[in-house]
Amino acid sequence: MYQVITPTSERDWQTYFDLRYRVLREPFQRPRGSEQDEYDQVGLHRMVVNDAGTAVAIGRLHFNSPDEGQIRFMASAPEHRGEGHGVAIVHALEQLARHEGAKHIVINSRDNTLGFYQKCGYQLVEEADTVANPTAEHQLRKLLTEHNRIIYRPDWCQELQATWHEDIPISETMGIRISQYTGREFETHALLSRNINVHGTMFAGSIYSLATLTCWGLLHLQLRERKLEGAVVLADGNIHYHKPITREPRAIAKVLDMNGDLSSLQRGVNARVNLKSQVFDGNKPVAEFIGQFVVLAKKD
Repeated sequence: MYQVITPTSERDWQTYFDLRYRVLREPFQRPRGSEQDEYDQVGLHRMVVNDAGTAVAIGRLHFNSPDEGQIRFMASAPEHRGEGHGVAIVHALEQLARHEGAKHIVINSRDNTLGFYQKCGYQLVEEADTVANPTAEHQLRKLLTEHNRIIYRPDWCQELQATWHEDIPISETMGIRISQYTGREFETHALLSRNINVHGTMFAGSIYSLATLTCWGLLHLQLRERKLEGAVVLADGNIHYHKPITREPRAIAKVLDMNGDLSSLQRGVNARVNLKSQVFDGNKPVAEFIGQFVVLAKKD
């Protein structure tokens, strides 16, 4: 179990700076103390910790001006890379920047992390000469707009939502929108006012549709992540309704809950995947959907 927290205690700060030094300074034989600077006192810090309270990813936001935030000292523990913790840190820091009224964020990045930030919607604005200086840093920039509130693959999510509204008209009628994608989790929401029944709660069929489409969307994005092609169709689905929905509904599907082998698509063979989503009334899960999906392989 991992969570994003703000370091506050002495132990929090110790594990925070230990990770920063281990990843960003020790490999370059820099001395202890070099992992800190004068902006640490005024910056906003976030860290992902495990159940033991140990930092597995960290990052800091400070402001160069009222309009410009800067993310620095991003680090993920090598043994936890690829688990989505870096995205969680960027997302948390971007939310802080938006809340403080920043118009854009800048990040300096070496070659090995450039692709990661570009997947998070950052644009390369100043390319460093890493041939002459392998440790030189590129500068990236991201305007904070409504479109790129989606932290990971915002362009893909925009295309997916447009596809839903064009090819599945009921999704637009229901007011279904993509809320967030982190590479590990996919979240959608719908308008209660467009899906209300005679009891003043959300229509059961609408809950089913939202839950199904959320699984479908995550699977579609995962195919793109893995550079695979295929048409996603629902083969079977079951939903359990625990309580009625009285507030704006949202649904979440996680890669962790996806079971199946997609590699057969590379051989032109259909793939079968089981996937789960939960529908929430506010912060309370009130319905659980389990779907069996078939990905139809693209034929030559």
